[in-house]
Amino acid sequence: MKPVGMPILLVLGICLLGDLPFLYSQTRTQGLGAAAYYEAGRRSMGQEDWYAAAESLLECLRLNPAHAEATAALSECYYELGEFDQALLWIRKARTLSRGNLVLANLEAFILIALGRLEEASSVITDVLTREPYNKEALFAASEMDIARGRPGDAVTRYREAVRRYPDDRRLLISLALVLGSLGDIETARTYIDRAVVQHPEDYRVYYYAAYLDAQAGRLGSAIQYAERALTYRPGYGPAFSLLASLRYRSGQYEEASRLADETISLNRDDISAWYLKGMSYIRMGRHADAITILSTASTIDPTDEFVRAALEDLIISRTALEDPLRSSWATWHFSRGRDFRSRNLIEQALFEYRRGLRLNPYALDRKEYADLLRVQGYPARYLEELRFMQTLGLGDRSLNDAVEAYDALLDEAIYRRWSVNPVDIAKRHWTVAVFSLISQASSYHVDAGATAASYIKDILTHDRNIAPMPLEVPQTSFSQSFRLARETEADYFLIISVTENERDMAIKGELFVGRTGSPAGEFYAYRTGADRLRNASRGIVDQFAAQLPFRGELLTHKQSQGLIDKGRADGVKADMVYEVVKKGQVLIRSEGIGLSYAAEDVVGTLVIETADEEVASGSLSRNGFFDRIAPGDAIILQAQSPENTKPIEPPLADPELRALLWTLR
Repeated sequence: MKPVGMPILLVLGICLLGDLPFLYSQTRTQGLGAAAYYEAGRRSMGQEDWYAAAESLLECLRLNPAHAEATAALSECYYELGEFDQALLWIRKARTLSRGNLVLANLEAFILIALGRLEEASSVITDVLTREPYNKEALFAASEMDIARGRPGDAVTRYREAVRRYPDDRRLLISLALVLGSLGDIETARTYIDRAVVQHPEDYRVYYYAAYLDAQAGRLGSAIQYAERALTYRPGYGPAFSLLASLRYRSGQYEEASRLADETISLNRDDISAWYLKGMSYIRMGRHADAITILSTASTIDPTDEFVRAALEDLIISRTALEDPLRSSWATWHFSRGRDFRSRNLIEQALFEYRRGLRLNPYALDRKEYADLLRVQGYPARYLEELRFMQTLGLGDRSLNDAVEAYDALLDEAIYRRWSVNPVDIAKRHWTVAVFSLISQASSYHVDAGATAASYIKDILTHDRNIAPMPLEVPQTSFSQSFRLARETEADYFLIISVTENERDMAIKGELFVGRTGSPAGEFYAYRTGADRLRNASRGIVDQFAAQLPFRGELLTHKQSQGLIDKGRADGVKADMVYEVVKKGQVLIRSEGIGLSYAAEDVVGTLVIETADEEVASGSLSRNGFFDRIAPGDAIILQAQSPENTKPIEPPLADPELRALLWTLR
């Protein structure tokens, strides 16, 4: 029998040899395909079309997963798109493919900073600077880390040293100018941005940042010119276009601001900041009905934008009748959130939502749920007060009326009844504060952000038992105008609110001044990120402010050695606490700082608390001296602030707007 293996193997060999050119050609085509996709991705990156770039680079890596340059470039695309988790994933893959590459190490440091993982970023930066002490990108990263840690002064020092070594570097000059501007050193910032303009006269980015700095300094005319020049060199550049629209708004050119917002909306209907700008422009033009329609549409597009909702709700509260159905529809959103928070036992958040909803619709039956929350917190008198208010509105039913009767009987032995006083009549707020924002202060993301946040804070203060916000216009032209208005209305303090923000983070700063003298009294900071950041940051400012105010009450009446004061458990009053009784009219606000001052001879006695209800408290009075000079209306002052009542003031943290600007500058 003849062997058959040899002919078959021979045939297979001939076939394979014949296919070699095809196989080689296919492999070579795939290699060229990966390179072509990489080059396409780099071109898109040069045009700042990050989505197209990412698409090309992903295709490149599908064909060649070991393409180190494409892996690094894809990480950069995700970084520019704000997808920092993905950026970190790809940069670490790139670093395994190109070990020892300091360019990639620096990019990883920037990504870690953006993620808030500062210790890891510090380790990477230290490693790079150990190898190359004057590595420019590592110096940039170190400076951004200083800013992320709330140490912009250290960043200035680093940037200045880098500028001495690289005096023509556009990015260094702009970065230094931006940080100096954020610190209020506008004139020095101007010198560096002017150098950048001279050295890079055709770079649209230089003009954009020059426009931003002039806008922050209140030089609106030159800021508009710079923004227009940026658009001359780069037509359609989104940040410059948005800045120009906000500058038109701040200049009082509301029609033009609205027109520019319309142009943005026509290109991207989901641009919520453009909708907000248009709505605010209509408010300033007095077209309130149109503004409500525009802001309602914006809130539908992005229900999570708190500035849109806050501006809309303020407009509804101030411009519609209490019976307007619009109030009910917008209040429902808050009541639903309140129920959600309550179901998760987040009582403080639930209370906030119910209160905001009731500001919109005081007649809502949901007030009963709000009252129940007060009862759960241990405030039966306030619960009863809310139920009785509902009865006066004609909202009582059998269960509500039964609850009123039951709690009326339960409180029969309450202190206020034994002393024959009405908690509603005696309720008094012993501090007055005017809340303002300055028109010159502006956020680059939401116009009038300071005014909107100030209005929000003012609304929260209406629910504080001890602080009365003054019914004054929030936007003011200057500090001197704010001071004059606060002094003329005899406000104890005035609080000036400013906001810096980006798309994810927000910082609110509250500067407190004495109404009588205009002297500084304190500063409060709140930095929040994620959902509900306006609400949470505003509450943070209010909590800090309220915690710093010393206890202040009033002696309502006294019988022999027993006295009744207008503060109770809800105000932190407890048994055995000791208070000074100061002669009526002799307690003054300190001329500087937060506090009260009075002469020692005006202290007419002391009060030791024996029993405290939620609204009032009673105790034993002891007079100073031979004669009894204690009288109703005397001030009740806490001798020493209890440590548990003093909340630490949040330290000044990173400026989110500055961080976003430096990020886009990269």
